[in-house]
Amino acid sequence: MRAARLIKMVLLLQSRPAMTAAELARELEVSERTVTRDAQALSEAGVPVYADRGRAGGYRLIGGYRTRLTGLGRSEAEALFLSGVPGALREMGLEDAASAATLKVSAALMPSLRDASRSAAQRFHLDAPNWFKEPKTPELLPVVADAVWDDRRIVARYRRGESEVGRELEPYGLVLKAGVWYLCARVAGHGSYRVYRIDRFTAVDRGEERFERDGEFDLPGFWEERAEQFARSLLRAEVVVRVSPGGVRRLPYTVDPQSVREALRAADAPDGDGWVTLTLPVESEEVAHTQLAALGPEVEVLAPQSLRERFTDDAIRLAALYGA
Repeated sequence: MRAARLIKMVLLLQSRPAMTAAELARELEVSERTVTRDAQALSEAGVPVYADRGRAGGYRLIGGYRTRLTGLGRSEAEALFLSGVPGALREMGLEDAASAATLKVSAALMPSLRDASRSAAQRFHLDAPNWFKEPKTPELLPVVADAVWDDRRIVARYRRGESEVGRELEPYGLVLKAGVWYLCARVAGHGSYRVYRIDRFTAVDRGEERFERDGEFDLPGFWEERAEQFARSLLRAEVVVRVSPGGVRRLPYTVDPQSVREALRAADAPDGDGWVTLTLPVESEEVAHTQLAALGPEVEVLAPQSLRERFTDDAIRLAALYGA
């Protein structure tokens, strides 16, 4: 336990110019007296920890001291090498930088851990694109990624319907969703955050002016909220269906799972045959026809009548096809 605490203390002092005994005690969850003893132990072990006395005093490392990463365990080292997504790094133009960083970290590890990158790569692989879709790297992605890393404003033109629109943007972050790249950006001078598909950009001019990032912006949280809003915005129609117990189990795989959960919570108890009647939000009647057809005889459409008639026609054609 103490060894791990000493390593953490050294890493904390490496990451900041100096820290007071109170700050170290808070980070290490020990008393200030323990911090004093630990600093003395490190000094005796050859780690140049220097103590400044007085009200503004504290602890710091002298002489640009840096520790090697010999404190990493195998699982930690393998997790580190899993942190990059090779395909995404390549598309953003960061493959060389990632390769160099991997080599540097590997060189710093103990010999027994230097196969961690190969060990992790042979056991886990992330394949982001959807099945049966040939992923296409947007031509302007490296320019946008460079601006994201450097906090530089861009002037972008993108397709919106049949026209092109220009915007000055503050690029906050990139998201790779099912093989499609998106930019989360704030419109310069507007204050609102928006999402843009990068493959719809027709031109991007990376400016020299940097912007000041909002420290409260949370990219994963923002994306989750917008993705849910987008999914909800697509559900503009409703259908009423009667579903068998087997159909209920399969329904979340054909229709929006969240909508299914909400519909089940609002539904009445199943009938004598175990079938339940649900009101489901759907994108359109055409989409609902395709989705619900996957359930076959496990679902009966009750409304709207036009959709029920589609399934009636399907049933007649199937009966004729199979010679019932």
